[in-house]
Amino acid sequence: MPLEEHPQKSQQELIDAINQVMPFGKYQGRRLLELPEPYLVWFHKEGFPKNKLGRQLALIYEVKLNGLEGMLKPLLKAKQAK
Repeated sequence: MPLEEHPQKSQQELIDAINQVMPFGKYQGRRLLELPEPYLVWFHKEGFPKNKLGRQLALIYEVKLNGLEGMLKPLLKAKQAK
């Protein structure tokens, strides 16, 4: 079933994506919503990974492309101390 039929699932997936921490690379340790747009554009051109992280990166790319980043910043969870 499309995610539109499950708005709570879509909302939770969005919250999970914006709070997901980048596990590798130059921006390792940053949450996906905090990644610079040019980095996401590069992924878009090269191809997102074929996994959950890739789907989350693609979602954040769309968020930034559509200027919705500011609206979603309040959903960022406080970083947990290690």
